[in-house]
Amino acid sequence: MEWLKAAVDYGIIGLLVVMSVIAVSIAVERLLVYRNIRLGDFGDKKSLEIELTNKLHIIATIGSNAPYIGLLGTVLGIMLTFYTIGKEGLIDTSKIMTGLALALKATAIGLVVAIPSITFYNFLLRQVKVLIAKWETDNGRKRI
Repeated sequence: MEWLKAAVDYGIIGLLVVMSVIAVSIAVERLLVYRNIRLGDFGDKKSLEIELTNKLHIIATIGSNAPYIGLLGTVLGIMLTFYTIGKEGLIDTSKIMTGLALALKATAIGLVVAIPSITFYNFLLRQVKVLIAKWETDNGRKRI
């Protein structure tokens, strides 16, 4: 069952780190786009919305799925702990605590990825709404 420990340590946690990097890089890219966008270049609201909301779904997906991936790591860590208890027959607290610590680490990292991702998503969505409102004000139309 050593492969399970490696799967949680490198697979699950590695995936969460990659997801975090993707979410942060998209958030930074979107902020740069929002700062440099010229609202006057857009003749209609829909094309502006498409440009502004591009890639936001990725951040939302990462934020909503990171806790579940962390939970998967938790379940695998608990399974590793129970397997160790069953195989050894005796309770060796150091082996049990290692499995439980691995499980909790996966949960914590899942939350550390999810919370900022959802925060980025909400912040960026607010920026989108503000830019669309400015476009509507400048163009004298309000379409819903």
